[in-house]
Amino acid sequence: MCGVDHADFVQQLRTQYAALRDAAVAAGPDAPVPTCPQWTVRDLVDHMGEIHSWALRALHTPPDGERPRPEDRPADWDELLDWWDKKVTDLADTLAYTTSNTPAWSFIGPKTFAFWSRRQAHETAIHRLDAEHARHGAGVPSLLFDVGFAADGVDEYLTRMLVRAAQRKPVERAGRVLFHAADAGRAWEVRLTPGQPPEVGPITDSATDEDATVAGTADALYRAAWNRPSGAITSGDRSLLDGLPRP
Repeated sequence: MCGVDHADFVQQLRTQYAALRDAAVAAGPDAPVPTCPQWTVRDLVDHMGEIHSWALRALHTPPDGERPRPEDRPADWDELLDWWDKKVTDLADTLAYTTSNTPAWSFIGPKTFAFWSRRQAHETAIHRLDAEHARHGAGVPSLLFDVGFAADGVDEYLTRMLVRAAQRKPVERAGRVLFHAADAGRAWEVRLTPGQPPEVGPITDSATDEDATVAGTADALYRAAWNRPSGAITSGDRSLLDGLPRP
């Protein structure tokens, strides 16, 4: 987590939630979500309520406890929004007023509050993009996220979420995908071997005929990693990027 700490993630959770909620309300519950086919904004909000309530319960679950269950959500749109407000406030406050190394259940990575502040900040930010696309279509601004936060989101996706996704859907292609965020001064090499977990690390000198490079701002790479519309430039074998397991 380069340059972003627990308190920063909690603030990002609050900030991204406020932007997500504003965009969702402006778009309206029946608006389609172009980045999540077959979803309406109401489906998006219901999903986020499920995730936020689940994360809140995880904070109160021992590290070795059973996987927590999300709460049922109200069916009425206005009631759902009010309920969601309360859950996110409770989630952010619980994280903010507790040390980052406090033990808690998690599904991957460290079993601490620090895992959840990071995960929920990025989960909320990416779905904020979905709400923005429901509201603005293709007219979503190209720079929404701080450089450090966006770069951390690329890192979290590649080092944790991609590895987890490969447990459910094994890698089928061999090759390298290089992610380069010039404005953040960071680069990641994802080495793919069929049937093996993706390996993420520094750039190596080796090369294969199937290499691909994804380059752009950290914001653009963040969106590209999560398969959202992006200004990142992909060169080489695009199918390697398209074939990455998705969470």
